[in-house]
Amino acid sequence: MLAELGKKLAERWLSLLVLPGALYLAVAATARTLGHSHPFDLHRLTGQITEWANAPAVGSTGGQVVLLAAALGGAAAVGLVAQALGSLAEQLHLAADWRTWPVGAYSLAQWATERRQTSWGTDAEAWYRHRDRGPWADPAARQDAHAKMIRISPECPDRPTWSGDRIYAVAVRLERDYHLDLAALWPPLWLILPDTVRTEITAARQALARATTLTAWALLYLALAAWWWPATAITAVLAVTSWRRTRSAADTYATLLEAAARLHARDLAAQLGLDPAGPFTQESGDTLGRHLTPSPPPRPPDDTPVIGA
Repeated sequence: MLAELGKKLAERWLSLLVLPGALYLAVAATARTLGHSHPFDLHRLTGQITEWANAPAVGSTGGQVVLLAAALGGAAAVGLVAQALGSLAEQLHLAADWRTWPVGAYSLAQWATERRQTSWGTDAEAWYRHRDRGPWADPAARQDAHAKMIRISPECPDRPTWSGDRIYAVAVRLERDYHLDLAALWPPLWLILPDTVRTEITAARQALARATTLTAWALLYLALAAWWWPATAITAVLAVTSWRRTRSAADTYATLLEAAARLHARDLAAQLGLDPAGPFTQESGDTLGRHLTPSPPPRPPDDTPVIGA
């Protein structure tokens, strides 16, 4: 078991850190060698590689070991930097805590959120008008209005990004339909979910993390544009790919979260001895919520000293 675990860890270390980092170092060496004046000069590049290969230190076994260790260490270090930047990029993509951001970032996020709310309100009103006319009254126009609304956000926007609102919509819908607080519901619900469900949700969450990490790689490649202008093309491809994959991964992750909550909320109620009779209703959600939400701390006595007073 330990051997198999070590093998899997080595594979993840190699695929997530070393290989992308090694590719980045190779592009960085190319950028430093060619520069802006000779961006596609293969003869210049191969000549430089040949010169490095003929260096005396490379010809010895010790030099090769040191070179390999340095390359692996450098690639892993770049991969770790990308992972750290990826965590920051994920926070920006999801923007769950945008109201606590610094003043400049907060103002920009607030402007984006209000702009999205205005656009969503216009498209949502058009969709409701078409829907109120009946299911057979111009279905194409109704579907087009609904698609425009969803393109902005599934629910009224509360965050500056689509991906953040897609996940936030799960909490909004569960609260509206069943009076369930997703933040209080999810930790105990996760403990009782079947292994297959947890595997699917974990895979979706990891896909979201990988997608946002592509944004970090785009930023790292953008830094190389100072020496080699074709790096801007690499940056653009990675940025667009990250944007598309993040939206897709956020949609999949949110869909699985909502499905798991709707399917297994009754199971959690049964675990707590609250098995409702009949369908799971808003009253069932209220009862479950009271058992999941911890009680507040008791009020301090009147004679408790106040620190700093």
